[in-house]
Amino acid sequence: QLQLVESGGGLVQPGGSLRLSCAASKYILDYYTIGWFRQAPGKEREGVACISSSGGSTNYADSVKGRFTISRDNAKNTVYLQMSSLKPEDTAVYYCAVGVVTTTLASDYHYWGQGTQVTVSS
Repeated sequence: QLQLVESGGGLVQPGGSLRLSCAASKYILDYYTIGWFRQAPGKEREGVACISSSGGSTNYADSVKGRFTISRDNAKNTVYLQMSSLKPEDTAVYYCAVGVVTTTLASDYHYWGQGTQVTVSS
């Protein structure tokens, strides 16, 4: 079953941290790349980070390099996005998605979760 469930969003002050979770079936995590994307109001969906099925390959958007870290815990069937040094421009709905290549291009992903809202504001 190709089902993804995001959680962990919320309101955080600038400079703060949040950890997003993407729960998926074992089948998905064993065979597919998982990507994190975000979409702010009035903007196109933007790739944030992705991780291969083995966890050995990751890719990040330039805008989040050094601040965000993607990881996976196969025992918990979950992919995480640890976000630090958050900025107001990180405010968006964050989605995880299933793909077959380790890119941050939305067109390379075919199954999407429902999203979780992240708001960075003082």
